[in-house]
Amino acid sequence: MAFGVYVHIPYCIQRCTYCDFATYEQSKILPPDQYVELLFKEIRQKHRYYTPQSLDTLYFGGGTPSLIPAPLIVSIIKELGRYGFTTRPDTEITIEINPATINEDKLKMYLDHGVNRFSVGAQTFDDRLLKMVHREHSAKQTLETLDLLRAHNLNFSFDILFALPSQTVAGLKNDVKIAIEQGAKHISPYCLTVPDGHPLSKGRPLDDEQVEMFDIIADELTAKGFKQYEISNFALPGFESRHNMLYWVDEPYWGLGLSAHSYSLESAWGTRYWNINSINEYQKQILAFDGQEFDSPAKHLPAAQHEVLEMHQALTDFCHTSMRLMRGLSQEKLSKKFPPEISSKVQTLLNGLIKKNWVQYDNEHWSLTRDGLVLSNKVFQELTFLPEDI
Repeated sequence: MAFGVYVHIPYCIQRCTYCDFATYEQSKILPPDQYVELLFKEIRQKHRYYTPQSLDTLYFGGGTPSLIPAPLIVSIIKELGRYGFTTRPDTEITIEINPATINEDKLKMYLDHGVNRFSVGAQTFDDRLLKMVHREHSAKQTLETLDLLRAHNLNFSFDILFALPSQTVAGLKNDVKIAIEQGAKHISPYCLTVPDGHPLSKGRPLDDEQVEMFDIIADELTAKGFKQYEISNFALPGFESRHNMLYWVDEPYWGLGLSAHSYSLESAWGTRYWNINSINEYQKQILAFDGQEFDSPAKHLPAAQHEVLEMHQALTDFCHTSMRLMRGLSQEKLSKKFPPEISSKVQTLLNGLIKKNWVQYDNEHWSLTRDGLVLSNKVFQELTFLPEDI
């Protein structure tokens, strides 16, 4: 069984217009060394939730982890190791970076301590659109950062944001073209999602145009050897995000830091728990248990921050995450995890979705069709279970 750790670093140069993550402008939060000290305390308090083991993946997300001093990132890797959560040469260690926030010295320190995957916050190569969403970097700075990564022959990925106000199909094609030419091994297209009335909600492409934009991205990437392995993720073969796969294949993971979410298999159907998303409240909670150690979220966290899953919740999670993957939901894994009558009920539902042409069955897996991808929310709705459904 694979196991990974996610570390949330909530520091940003400036809050992006579309962002709803638990992040702060760097001047409006604790100094980084104090925040990392809180992470150390959290590791001590919660390390017994899991059996000490070498990590398959370690992911530094944010925010912009590359904003804080590189020795602090290294110190987190070492602190996890002190409690038995060590890294191996083949551990996938990812760090999210923004253009213009790394240099040779910082990069060398990352590489010397095992970081081997870089997720670059590029979004677009159009300076006008970058300014619109309040990104601080320019397209030129993105290209300079990619030059640095490419000079070391490194594995890097980045997101492409589409359906922005006034964004054109030609501009989007150019973004994809540059991303491929620059040597990205993994690309995640994300449709801008903002509520009605948001400044970025005006002038956006219509729903049909958004679907067309995604199709264009998919066609361009597929033509260059990328495989769509999850609804919003494409990779060259062998460069899929192993850390993200943990979330989609029912493996445990430990989330550290502000607002981080975790999943353990300590209970029959799994336990989910999460940290509070206010930095002041997170700090208070960590300091309240300073020096103590716990072996279960139930003995440590308030009821509002942990949940022992019931069968219907585990079934919903299993179906949703499995169907996000292009390989789909495994009949064997479904039958192994759930009682025969439950497995049979799900199979009946999926076979009904086949008749709508939303789902297909092949090689003992159910997966989304082209229509199903477009209507995935409706598919997930059909595969959402209540207690009375069980």
